[in-house]
Amino acid sequence: MKGKPQLFGTDGVRGIAGEYPLDRVTVYKLGIALSSVLRRSDNRRPLCVLLGEDTRESSPWISRLLASGLRSAGAEVVYAGVITTPGVAFLTRHHRFGAGIVVSASHNPYHDNGIKVFSGEGVKLAEGVELETERELAGMKTDAVTEQTLEADASLLHDYVERLARLVEGGPWVAPRRLVIDCANGAASHVVPPLLDRLGIDASVLHARPNGRNINLHCGSLHPERMAEETRARQADLGVAFDGDADRAIFATPDGRTVDGDHVLFTLAPFLQRQKLLKGGAVVGTSMTNLGLEIALARVGIGLKRVAVGDKYVLEEMLRSGINLGGEPSGHIIFSDISLAGDGLITLLEVLRVVAATGEPLSALVHGLKQFPQIIRNVRVRARRPLDSIPEVTTAIEACRRDFGDRGRTVVRYSGTEPLVRVMVEGEEARDVEHHAAVIAGAIRHALGV
Repeated sequence: MKGKPQLFGTDGVRGIAGEYPLDRVTVYKLGIALSSVLRRSDNRRPLCVLLGEDTRESSPWISRLLASGLRSAGAEVVYAGVITTPGVAFLTRHHRFGAGIVVSASHNPYHDNGIKVFSGEGVKLAEGVELETERELAGMKTDAVTEQTLEADASLLHDYVERLARLVEGGPWVAPRRLVIDCANGAASHVVPPLLDRLGIDASVLHARPNGRNINLHCGSLHPERMAEETRARQADLGVAFDGDADRAIFATPDGRTVDGDHVLFTLAPFLQRQKLLKGGAVVGTSMTNLGLEIALARVGIGLKRVAVGDKYVLEEMLRSGINLGGEPSGHIIFSDISLAGDGLITLLEVLRVVAATGEPLSALVHGLKQFPQIIRNVRVRARRPLDSIPEVTTAIEACRRDFGDRGRTVVRYSGTEPLVRVMVEGEEARDVEHHAAVIAGAIRHALGV
């Protein structure tokens, strides 16, 4: 297989709902193509696909078109309704579906949407399968597009909630007295209430009234300020904010300090090491993982392996290296002994486990991590030219790296889900970080900006 997938990005197919590649015809044809490719890859049994979605107003019609395409090419479709992305990943593997599909654009605004596909093992599709699906799609012609009705099987959500509850039963786990939970008006809105009831946790639940357009709107893991303030005001033991499909979790300490994925890894890795449960002697991070975390973990004898941004790459390295903990600053944390997908709810339960077992508040557990000042600038672009082919951009990046030496880092990359270049600069002095981030972003804006 040569080349890289063009339609599939780092997290499935993404776009504006109603526009290519999420127009009605392409979505329907994608269902047909996926069914054909997946059935060929495992022709020992009929293909049965689990389908779930988030709370965007476009998710139901995209789900119906996908299901119609899948069924027209011979697949059976079981519909879970609104459920988290990691919920679909778990149920796909647990119930031995041939594949799982989630209609969601995760942390993006409501007008975007996406199609994430999991293999029967509950992991994202291999690039070879994505390429084969794209080739199938490119050669396909269809005149009629049908849209079938779907009826959700409520037992699937129940199964997922039960699975989460069993993670903490019978262990050294005591729920804090007070929690604040921000559901981002997304899929967590359907999972958190029954889970809280099941575990007997009393929590203040924010942003759990989705209307199709308010998913991630000034709330959730991208906008954790309200959650953090509520955590402080209510004197809660901790707060947590999920994103639209609940594969990310950002926390807050009792004093209202925001805690990102790097803090979570810093909290969990030494605890697991002391329990002799940390495998591989290291954790897996990405190019965006703060240098401060690498230094702090090294002090206690834990290594950090970096990979490209994207939870699929984190998982690949974890499985290759025999490491059972990895994640990203954005709040994607993977516990491979529990799940092969980043799951914000599992992350919450594991953080609660450490708080209970140590008797320490979250603020104390994260105290030893001194993060380097870091800035991320997002530059919207009109085209994706190779960045190393633009002299003014490479000059700005080289100047930054020369100034920082080994006490800072610069990562400049295209987003895998949006028409953006992400510029990350970190170093010991905030003033220098600000300067170089502005210069690099300015060079990209001049060359490629909208």
